[in-house]
Amino acid sequence: MGTLSFYCVMIFSLLLVKGGQADLYGSTPPPPPDAVSGKSFPQSVFCNDPTSKCFGAQISCPSQCPIFKPSNSKDKACFVDCNSKNCEALCKTRRPNCNGIGAACFDPRFVGGDGVMFYFHGKTNEQFSLVSDVDFHINARFIGRRPQGRTRDNTWIQALGLMFGPHTFALAVNKVARWDNEVDQLVLTYDGKPLLLPPGQLSAWTTPDGRLSVERTAKFNSIMVLLHGFVEISANAVPVTKEDDRIHRYQIPDNDCFAHLEVQFKFLRLSDQVEGVLGQTYRPGYRNPVKRGVPMPIMGGEDKYRTSSLLSADCKYCIFSAPDSQTAVAESIVLDPTTAVVD
Repeated sequence: MGTLSFYCVMIFSLLLVKGGQADLYGSTPPPPPDAVSGKSFPQSVFCNDPTSKCFGAQISCPSQCPIFKPSNSKDKACFVDCNSKNCEALCKTRRPNCNGIGAACFDPRFVGGDGVMFYFHGKTNEQFSLVSDVDFHINARFIGRRPQGRTRDNTWIQALGLMFGPHTFALAVNKVARWDNEVDQLVLTYDGKPLLLPPGQLSAWTTPDGRLSVERTAKFNSIMVLLHGFVEISANAVPVTKEDDRIHRYQIPDNDCFAHLEVQFKFLRLSDQVEGVLGQTYRPGYRNPVKRGVPMPIMGGEDKYRTSSLLSADCKYCIFSAPDSQTAVAESIVLDPTTAVVD
């Protein structure tokens, strides 16, 4: 009986690897370099979810991007979506595409699920729900300043807070006086405790239950977060550059470069009731109210989507509900953008 069980486990393990469930993207890991010297080894994914459009298909990466996680952060990676129209792999960068669907960059400029670009300014040092759904919730904290003579704040996303089940994850950027590309400024926490992810391309961490994966996509200041089955988040930490300041007349002071996040979300599963500044644009039949054909189409909704903290789902239109037992943990995180300046 023991021998039979052993062989059953071995066969099942082999099927999992063959089925492409071995890494962050559900793909088979590449063979060791000594086994592929001078050869290409396009990775592939077997779509084993019966509810997916490509169920039963083995989708291989093209020769232009044969692997999911290239060692060079500038190389394009292979992406497979088992719900894609043609059941084909695509070559894309693993960094945020600020012009792509699901993007939130700059003085926050969003690209909705309906493909419509809009701005949501929020308010300095306040939090707003970007996505609120039955299974998970994402908030953003805004930093900013009001230049002399302006009637509103210029704002940027300084932190993201993710809630799922009883757990919380937060990603933030340090307040920095002068930006250095060779210094990491990302701050990560999981369930209110610091998460230390060593610098380096492909440095990774996964929760004990395997639900959440975090991986660096460059040596410093670039990261990808995957809540398996629900959302993939790619993010870069960047400063407001002198050129940006000159063009937009932000009047950035010398002691703060307003380091912030460029983000792109890829949603793997959403309910028809999804809410949030960005989430609402993915609802079936959604009619975007922003003005078309103007330089800066503005999305309102500050009162609907304001939350009391980075890890709270208490906005007027929020639909996510976390277990009460985790309330204290969710509130214990401290990622205040007004704290110490990193010189």
